[in-house]
Amino acid sequence: MLYTRPKSLKQKLKKLALILLGLYIMVGTALYVLQEKFLFLPETLPQDYTYELAYDYDEYFLDTPDNGVINALHIKAINPKGAILYFHGNAGSLERWSKIVEYFVAKNYDVYVMDYRTYGKSKGVLSEEALYNDAQVCYDHLKQFWNEDNIIVYGRSLGTAMATKMASVNNPKKLILETPFYNIVDVAKKRFPIFPVKSLLKYELPNNEHIKQVKCSISIIHGTNDYVVPFKNGEKLYKASPKHKTTFTVVENGGHNNLNTFDEYHTFIEEILQ
Repeated sequence: MLYTRPKSLKQKLKKLALILLGLYIMVGTALYVLQEKFLFLPETLPQDYTYELAYDYDEYFLDTPDNGVINALHIKAINPKGAILYFHGNAGSLERWSKIVEYFVAKNYDVYVMDYRTYGKSKGVLSEEALYNDAQVCYDHLKQFWNEDNIIVYGRSLGTAMATKMASVNNPKKLILETPFYNIVDVAKKRFPIFPVKSLLKYELPNNEHIKQVKCSISIIHGTNDYVVPFKNGEKLYKASPKHKTTFTVVENGGHNNLNTFDEYHTFIEEILQ
């Protein structure tokens, strides 16, 4: 009978370490390769899709310098007090977001909202630089209809990156940030604390840096029960912003996608838009 020596504890631990290392490398590789799948959740629309809205609107297809095409809507209030350039969150398309922003049209503001590349009818290769450049194309197009001192820039979640960047390099009347993040690296560190996310990420989206260059008034709102972009992220961004220009509204028990179900949100909007 052959005798097989049982594996020592040292050998077992070595094997376990190799398995864990392999898993670590696999997950880290997936984070790098698939990061845009985590960050962007687009819905595509047929090019002939017709938006059904309660208000009159114009639809545009804006060419970008790198051959991208951005689909944007200019939804028109009956007696507009000004215009809101709205940058939406990371999921869906204008099919959904155009209906969400009608809330502001009802408050007598024109709303200009775009779909990012790969979203809706928009085309082009995604990158951080492209997102900012596309946002500027839309900002410049809106200036054909409204002076900057009548333009409010609004960013929600992912859209706070484009909104903050636009306010930092232009001169809008106000900047509104709903559920903003400090920067995308900070968010990723909270979700994947054991990985070197700063080295893995292709996107930085540094709201904390751009907000320092904003010259207009800044209004931030965040819910304490936000598990997508943690409340501490918004609080941290507020602390990095110019204090004499910035207000921070806390919605107790508010989540990431339900702030508009709280009275505090409606009061917040009314005070800004009055």
